[in-house]
Amino acid sequence: MFDASEEALCRAAAVRWDGALRVLAARAGLSDDYSKAAAGVEYLATRLDGGEFDHAVLVPAFLATWQLLDRHPAELPARKSFRKGLQVAFGVFVLTRPDQRVVPAQGLEDALEAAAAWPSKVRIDSFTRLADYERACQTQAQERLRRDGPSALREPAEAQASQYRRVAASPVG
Repeated sequence: MFDASEEALCRAAAVRWDGALRVLAARAGLSDDYSKAAAGVEYLATRLDGGEFDHAVLVPAFLATWQLLDRHPAELPARKSFRKGLQVAFGVFVLTRPDQRVVPAQGLEDALEAAAAWPSKVRIDSFTRLADYERACQTQAQERLRRDGPSALREPAEAQASQYRRVAASPVG
């Protein structure tokens, strides 16, 4: 079994990746489909401290993410990153289910794999590889979690999502 702090770290990773996924979904003509998944990620960002979940929001997000895992076009720039980023979101939705059989560490690993698959160099602060930036984000989130608790993860994750959004909006390849 895992503790809620691991789940909060995984949710923060999903919030970060939501920034890139929105842009990539728009490029693929999948914005309407991804909007349900995005609503679920946004909802979970407000629930970093845990508590009861509204499955009326999470079930459509879970289903939309499941369907998107197989519906993205092969020619989509950053296709591997899109798929792995979707797996991060899918993982956080699975974690809300009482019968879940995944561990939050898998979502964090998926986030690193999504970043490692990014097909071009990036410019975020001193980082030129998205994988290095994601690793730094995860390390900072772990430190912030230990120091300030799960609710302290939301604001930095949302700021990092804007960096991911900017990277995804740049020419890829």
